[in-house]
Amino acid sequence: MTDMLTPVLTDNWDAERSWTLDSYQEQGGYRALDKALAQSQDSIIEQVKDSGLRGRGGAGFPTGMKWSFIPQDNPKPKYLVVNADESEPGTCKDIPLMMASPHTLIEGVIISSYAIRANHAFIYVRGEVIHVVRRLQRAVQEAYLAGHLGKDIHGSGYDLDLVIHAGAGAYICGEETALLDSLEGRRGQPRLRPPFPAVAGLYASPTVINNVESIASVPSIIDRGADWFSSLGTEKSKGFVIYSLSGHVKKPGQYEAPLGITLRQLLDLGGGMREGSELKFWTPGGSSTPLLTAEHLDMPLDYEAVGAAGSMLGTRALQIFDQTTCVVRAVLRWTEFYKHESCGKCTPCREGTWWLVQALTRLENGHGSEDDLELLLDQCDNILGRAFCALGDGATSPITSSIQYFREEYLAHLTHGGCPFDPARSTAWAEQEVTS
Repeated sequence: MTDMLTPVLTDNWDAERSWTLDSYQEQGGYRALDKALAQSQDSIIEQVKDSGLRGRGGAGFPTGMKWSFIPQDNPKPKYLVVNADESEPGTCKDIPLMMASPHTLIEGVIISSYAIRANHAFIYVRGEVIHVVRRLQRAVQEAYLAGHLGKDIHGSGYDLDLVIHAGAGAYICGEETALLDSLEGRRGQPRLRPPFPAVAGLYASPTVINNVESIASVPSIIDRGADWFSSLGTEKSKGFVIYSLSGHVKKPGQYEAPLGITLRQLLDLGGGMREGSELKFWTPGGSSTPLLTAEHLDMPLDYEAVGAAGSMLGTRALQIFDQTTCVVRAVLRWTEFYKHESCGKCTPCREGTWWLVQALTRLENGHGSEDDLELLLDQCDNILGRAFCALGDGATSPITSSIQYFREEYLAHLTHGGCPFDPARSTAWAEQEVTS
C-alpha cells in the first residue's frame, strides 16, 4: 500500500532536526530558488499554470491563474500573503508542515513573490499555535542570515522582506478578505467584492493570497518540472496533497498521496478502522463540507469526483466516525462552533447560526416533532447563498447532508425522547453495548 504515497512535502519530516536550514539544504533545499531566479517571472507563472496546481486551502482555484490576475501596470506595490490560519475542524496539514519543514514554505514564498513581482510577503499564522510562530520566526531569521531573504537575493538583484504575523485566533480570519482586514490591524470581517484582492487587497494594493500547502508545492514544481507534477493525480486534479486522517482509525495522521486516491486506500494505509468499528459517516474536507457515508469508500478523492457526490474536497480533513457516534450530536457540536465563530457582519449568518443551534438542540434532546426537520432545512435554505462569506454556507452543509443520509436517526431522537446512543435513555442501546 505504501507505493501509493508520494512523499514530497513530507519527504524530509523524518530527517534529524528537519526544521533547521542545514538539514533542509542537505535535502536539496533552496536549489529551486536558484533555478527560479535564473528565469523570468512570467516563465515561472506559466510553469505553475502548466503544472495544474490548484489551491490547497479548500476552493481549489488554479494557483497560476490567480497569480496572473495581478495587474502589473498598477504602480502600487504587490504583496504575497500566505494563509496559515488553519482552523477548520479536523484539518491538520499546514501546522505539521510548518513545524517539520518551515523552509519548504519559505522557499515557496520567495519563488512565488518573485513570480508576482512582490517585494513584501506575509505569513498569517493562527495565534494559538505559538510554537509554530516561533519556529517560523527562527527559520526566517536563518533565511535572512543565509542570504535567501533580504536585499539582492543570491546576487539576482531581487529584494524580499518576509513578516510572520500572528493572528488573534478567529476562525473567520481563514476567509481571505477577513484575513487582510486583520493583517491591517482591524477586526477580521469579510470584505464586499469586487474589488477582489488581486486588484485591491492588502493596503488597497494588488495582493495574492494562497494557502500554506499551495505555496509549499511551488519549489518542487520549479525543481522537477511542470510535467512531472501534472503526471500525478487525475486528469483535472493534478499533483499530490496531504490528507489529514483522524477519528476512529488505528493510525491517524498526515498521508501525502496523489489526488484521486480513495478513502478505502487511505484507511488501509491508516491500519483500518479501530477494533469493533464500522464506518458510519465521514467528512471529505472538514466539518464545513457535506457528510459522506460508506457508500463513497471507493470514490476518488479529487475535486471533480467529490463534487459530483454532492460534497467538497475542501482541506482534505478526513474525519472518520463509526457506528457509536451520534450524527445529530456531532452536527450540533459543529454548528455550535460556527455560531460562536460567526463574525456577526451579516444577518443570515449571525442570526441563522443561532437559530440552527436552537433547532438542533431541541432535536438532540428529543423535543419537537418531525416538522422541526423541515423547519431546520428551511433555515438552512435561507442561509445558503445569502451570507456575506462561505461561513454561513459551511454551517449548513453538515446539517442538510446528515438529514439526507440519517433522517431516521433524527426521528429516533424524537421516539426515544433523546439520543438513542445514550444508554441512560435507551435500554436497547445499553444492551447492545453490553453484548459488544
